[in-house]
Amino acid sequence: MKVKQFALLNPQVESPIDNREWGTFKDSLRAPIHNWFTYPAGFSYKAVESSIGIHEILKGATIYDPFMGSGTTNLVAKKLSINSYGVEAHPFVFRITRTKINWEVDRDEVVAALKKIENQVKRRKENFNEYHVTTYLGSEFPELVLKCYEPKTLLDLFFIRNSIISGNYSQGVKDIFFVGLTSILRQVSTAATGWPYIAPKKQKTTSLNKIAFVEFARQINKMVSDIEVTVDEADKNFRKSSHKIFNADSRYTQDLIPTASVDHVFTSPPYLNNFDYADRTRLELYFWGEAKTWGDISEKIRTKLITSATTQISRNDPKYELSKGLQESCPDVYDFLRRATAQLGEARLIHGGKKSYDHLVSGYFNDMFLIISEVYRVLKNNTVAVFVLGDSAPYGVHIPTDDLIGKIGLGAGFSDYKINVLRARGEKWKENPQRHDVKLRESIVTLVKA
Repeated sequence: MKVKQFALLNPQVESPIDNREWGTFKDSLRAPIHNWFTYPAGFSYKAVESSIGIHEILKGATIYDPFMGSGTTNLVAKKLSINSYGVEAHPFVFRITRTKINWEVDRDEVVAALKKIENQVKRRKENFNEYHVTTYLGSEFPELVLKCYEPKTLLDLFFIRNSIISGNYSQGVKDIFFVGLTSILRQVSTAATGWPYIAPKKQKTTSLNKIAFVEFARQINKMVSDIEVTVDEADKNFRKSSHKIFNADSRYTQDLIPTASVDHVFTSPPYLNNFDYADRTRLELYFWGEAKTWGDISEKIRTKLITSATTQISRNDPKYELSKGLQESCPDVYDFLRRATAQLGEARLIHGGKKSYDHLVSGYFNDMFLIISEVYRVLKNNTVAVFVLGDSAPYGVHIPTDDLIGKIGLGAGFSDYKINVLRARGEKWKENPQRHDVKLRESIVTLVKA
């Protein structure tokens, strides 16, 4: 099938900006607290700092991230004494952020609790028959987890986990231990478990000699030190700032965030057809017992997230029809999407796998229309909302997400928008013979509320 590209009206693309890495997690990997959890879809804390400076967001103002993820925007805000709101639908990731923005944890309590956990793990190991390790763990964990660790390592992790869960510690300390143990799960695995993929058949020899509790204790001590360093570097009034975060749905925030209460929005929504965010935390969810099967993940996590992956879609669900609200508010966007999804519907019938890209695209923009409308509601006048995002070309049909988001913004009430290109995307896959030849990009879209 020959791919026909549908044009939108007057794309407002400006010249590329200097920093190509703002849409990646590379800067945050080297930053205290930000690097506690390597989130595959994270962005640079420097991008948030830059946006706050460019748009002159001052102490005491309020910033909002409707796709909070692991809390990059909120962490930067707290350090600068700027108030923040954040909404995250993934309950596991929400807990990560709740921990990262709590800088009031008592160091002495953490140290004492860590020693207690060490003693508990030692006692449990002494009283455990090692000949039954594999059988015992097989009743506790799904097969994927068993394939990722040597039995003795997994037993140590299991004992640490149970000591955290059963311990009589404050919630702040339990959260620190939860994030600390979570952050080493992929480090001590002997399988290839680098973000965002898990490949149990590929062995990682660098983890063979790692001792689980040693790595856990090292990480906990680092986290406590990170908090102390960050507090020392933060604005002296950061404790007066307010940070309200919610494990909720950013399409419906009327009861969470007051109208016209926000001075700035900085966010990065899921990229269309990029990650299945529920699946990308599968190892962690399985380890903590929050899910045992793919079905558990779908029911508990995937159904709560914005549409961004074909694994979320049931073809007989009417919510994947383009919405009436989108049609009425953004007729040009609606017409483009109607034609593009019709083409994708035809293309899926002749491609292996018959992926539901047509429903993926309609569901994604239905959701984004609701979220952008809410962003418009909560923003004050004379402010902007900044989105870091990437486009897509399922089955070779280009979906210019940045321009579509800009035009949806106009339909939701924003007075103007502009696009700045960050970098080209997908170049490392260009030798793949099944890869389309559409040039993709990552951009910053700025919506202006007059």
